[in-house]
Amino acid sequence: MEQKKILIITYYWPPAGGPGVQRWLKFAKYLPDFGWKPIIYTPENPSYPLLDETLMKDVPENIEIVRTKIWEPYQLAEKLNKSNKKFKAGQFDVGKNQSWKSKLSIWVRGNFFIPDARVFWVKPSVTFLEKYLKENNIDTIVTSGPPHSLHLIGLGLKNKIPNLKWIADFRDPWTEISYYKHLKLTKSSDKKHRQLESAVFKNADITLATSYTDAENFRKAGANAVCITNGFDESDSDEKAKGQKGENKFTLSYIGVLEQLRNPENLWKALDELIKENADFADDFTLKFVGRIDDKILSAIENSNLKNHILNLGYLAHGKAVEEMQNSDMLLITNFPNESSKGIIPGKIFEYLASGKQILSFGPEKADVAKILEETQAGKHFNYKDTEMVKKFILEKFELWKNGSLLKNTQNIEQFSRKNLTSQLTEVLK
Repeated sequence: MEQKKILIITYYWPPAGGPGVQRWLKFAKYLPDFGWKPIIYTPENPSYPLLDETLMKDVPENIEIVRTKIWEPYQLAEKLNKSNKKFKAGQFDVGKNQSWKSKLSIWVRGNFFIPDARVFWVKPSVTFLEKYLKENNIDTIVTSGPPHSLHLIGLGLKNKIPNLKWIADFRDPWTEISYYKHLKLTKSSDKKHRQLESAVFKNADITLATSYTDAENFRKAGANAVCITNGFDESDSDEKAKGQKGENKFTLSYIGVLEQLRNPENLWKALDELIKENADFADDFTLKFVGRIDDKILSAIENSNLKNHILNLGYLAHGKAVEEMQNSDMLLITNFPNESSKGIIPGKIFEYLASGKQILSFGPEKADVAKILEETQAGKHFNYKDTEMVKKFILEKFELWKNGSLLKNTQNIEQFSRKNLTSQLTEVLK
């Protein structure tokens, strides 16, 4: 039986690194098992914040990849202010860390590039793809955002080809994402963002959300929304990694990008106090970072009692990052503190789950992450005001580690395997 074609419009594709690339890379990997032929449409000359050549191994053999050129203004932004490199990954300085250059750059980014700086790829892509879809008999497309400008490609194509089945995949929300309120938007810019978002919700046949709360919020905003979370790929944890034991120290690891808006200051305070109060803990504790940690966060930690307990490995290829999860005893995950972010489920939590390690989570109360941790008994979720409860939890796990009783836990996680999630996706595509 001939496979049905699906065009996936994504900005992030290997050799891009980071979490943004993995969702549709993994779907593309497993879609052929369910009778679908994925075709990728992606920029020819993208400006990626991170690169990871090792992800190329997951690109399906003989997959068709269509590329066109994109123009992005990031080079101009970086000339104005070097810290603008963070914009590529949706990050920027906040509060007291903002210089006048940062403030100006954020204002320009929010008001001149709506919805984002990849918007210049929209019109040429619509023109190119309208012809491509008709010539290749493709009647199903996916747009993956952020960058949310890619959803405008889907909107443009839907207007030109009404019978086209369009799935708008929101890896993160648009106007409800935490940093949106920091963009210094004028009233007219805010209105334009919201009008475009509404048009996407109302015109897409299916809107995919990566969390239960986001799907509910999208439905309230007029979308035909379905939740398919991110997940883990069993093939990413090879037998060598599975067999590895932890370090000689009790190791708490953060894997990924940590920006100022998700900085768990109460955790650093709790760890600082534990080091001062508990000699055994001070002797045996390591705080490990794998990825990109905001320099201002790192500077503050290095000026505390944690200074001599930090192991900062920097960005590692995805496979190596998974190994470092296995080499840890506890894994840290953080979310934005405000209630509107309770629906964000960071993608790495699923690889954390697959590792079997205990998870220490921070974010708003009643978050979707807390629901997953309760269901899998894989860790505990705290808000950003808890300090004493955090200390108690860490100390409890430390004592278990010291006694050799800190066991792996992988119950109820099969639902989050990439292959099972792809099966869910194909049900939506019918």
